[in-house]
Amino acid sequence: MPQTPQEVLQLIKEQDIKIIDLKFIDMPGIWQHCSFYYNQIDESSFDAGVPFDGSSIRGWKAINESDMTMVPDPTTAWIDPFMKEKTLSMICSIKEPRTNQPYSRDPRTIAQKAVDYLISSGLGDVAFFGPEAEFFIFDDVRFDQTENKGYYYLDSVEGRWNSGKEEAGGNLAYKPRYKEGYFPVPPTDTQQDMRTEMLLTMAECGVPIEKHHHEVATGGQNELGIRFATLVEAADYLMTYKYVIKNVAKKYGKTVTFMPKPLFQDNGSGMHTHQSIWKDGQPLFAGDKYAGLSQMALHYIGGLLKHAPALLAITNPTTNSYKRLVPGFEAPVNLAYSQGNRSASIRIPLSGSNPKAKRLEFRCPDATCNPYLAFAAMLCAGIDGIKNQIDPGEPLDVDIYELSPEELAKVPSTPGSLEGALEALEKDHAFLTESGVFTEDLLQTWISYKLDKEVNPMRLRPHPYEFSLYYDC
Repeated sequence: MPQTPQEVLQLIKEQDIKIIDLKFIDMPGIWQHCSFYYNQIDESSFDAGVPFDGSSIRGWKAINESDMTMVPDPTTAWIDPFMKEKTLSMICSIKEPRTNQPYSRDPRTIAQKAVDYLISSGLGDVAFFGPEAEFFIFDDVRFDQTENKGYYYLDSVEGRWNSGKEEAGGNLAYKPRYKEGYFPVPPTDTQQDMRTEMLLTMAECGVPIEKHHHEVATGGQNELGIRFATLVEAADYLMTYKYVIKNVAKKYGKTVTFMPKPLFQDNGSGMHTHQSIWKDGQPLFAGDKYAGLSQMALHYIGGLLKHAPALLAITNPTTNSYKRLVPGFEAPVNLAYSQGNRSASIRIPLSGSNPKAKRLEFRCPDATCNPYLAFAAMLCAGIDGIKNQIDPGEPLDVDIYELSPEELAKVPSTPGSLEGALEALEKDHAFLTESGVFTEDLLQTWISYKLDKEVNPMRLRPHPYEFSLYYDC
């Protein structure tokens, strides 16, 4: 993969590439792009940037101050495998054209500021993140909401609900039972070849790959494993991960969603996020404390747990996120840490004797998040824990289902709704702003956007199940 502007321009020439596709992320977390004829990109584009109108991007500029520039990162260049004409893709950060300064609402800029904050603190010089994003592959998805109706319909050839359906060519059965979709071999696992193509295509796009497998839920839940990376790289890789998975699925006539809870009464999709801090090439989370952690790692955990209710407004930023985070369903709703308890929000994975593998896993996040904002916020919370030596308390190593109601009441839990998380963020965000990583403007824009565009619209609409509950009242 190219590393410098000169290498990118040489690749364009050698490969006779005619189209350059520049991608950037909007505030909620969706990639946007614009394609340019190759002669529009030169060496100056990697500094001054390429101009565009930012007024139509969600959460960004007003119409009277819409001019912005996207600055491609040469280390993110890859040839797009889904385009008919040979197309070179690059990920961009955003600058203000009048000042040539990074745009304060650009998520990728914020992620880099979090790394710079870590370095300036003297605590470390690298933050590694390893997201594990789960997703569903469906065959048919329909939904609508009007004044007099509202519904959704999902279907999958793997859905257990189709075990009695008359299918074209005959029903071949082998549909994963509810909550029993983890690791079945073909023919029960019908998506092996598709996942392999997804994984190998990601490798072609520069993503360091590891594995793939079917996940727990029926109806086509899956996960592809990618290697951990530095904070900004990990967010770049996750966006490429989502892009590749969706486009490979489309080739197969399928559709993918990263919604945390698309199916009722089966497992939801999370994004467990592994993280650690290093300095001078040495891991700092390995030590002689609980589960082989260092004192720094325990304080980092203390910061995550203290700020978790506010963090979830960024790491679990949709109303659907909280249909996954429900007590009693093995969801990581308990704000505690453990080396084995998967209902704890932070787990310490078994990593053997190699100190370089020592890390923690924050299990709350899901892949509806903007990864640049989510990783930056988690790092800020962890740094706050280290700086203020926040005690994470005792680990939660007991079976949560064996606790008495009185004991369980002592374990804090995640917010029950997006509105609750946003309220927590409103009250607790100094750990994000005092460092200058997040601005007050960005956070207030985020809170307002989520309330106005998601929380309040959901409040206004009747839910289909309400008719079952109340129509005959």
